[in-house]
Amino acid sequence: QVQLVESGGGLVQAGGSLRLSCTASGRTDSSYAMGWLRQAPGKERAFVVGITQGGSRTVYVDSVKGRFTISRDNAKNTVYLQMNSLKSEDTANYYCAAASRNPFSTNWYKQASYDYWGQGTQVTVSS
Repeated sequence: QVQLVESGGGLVQAGGSLRLSCTASGRTDSSYAMGWLRQAPGKERAFVVGITQGGSRTVYVDSVKGRFTISRDNAKNTVYLQMNSLKSEDTANYYCAAASRNPFSTNWYKQASYDYWGQGTQVTVSS
């Protein structure tokens, strides 16, 4: 079992920045591909960004390219999501998720690709 805990959410003005963290505990001897997904009010949870087990490759949805950056520190079992130039449409509950295998192609977008989930952290962007 792996437990994921997100932190770093909050209220920020449009154009501002936040950095989310997701720390894993439990069976972290095996590395995991990590993803951040978000759920806005009234919408389904959707993929935002992912990073492979080794950290060599990242995947972003178009709406956050150039604004969000995912990174990982495997020594600390932590994944980060740096969010810059935030927009009101970025308001959502952000979840980190771990996949036992690097998802292939569009499987990054599928929730079924992920084996473990955090509880989420709320990000609210005021306009």
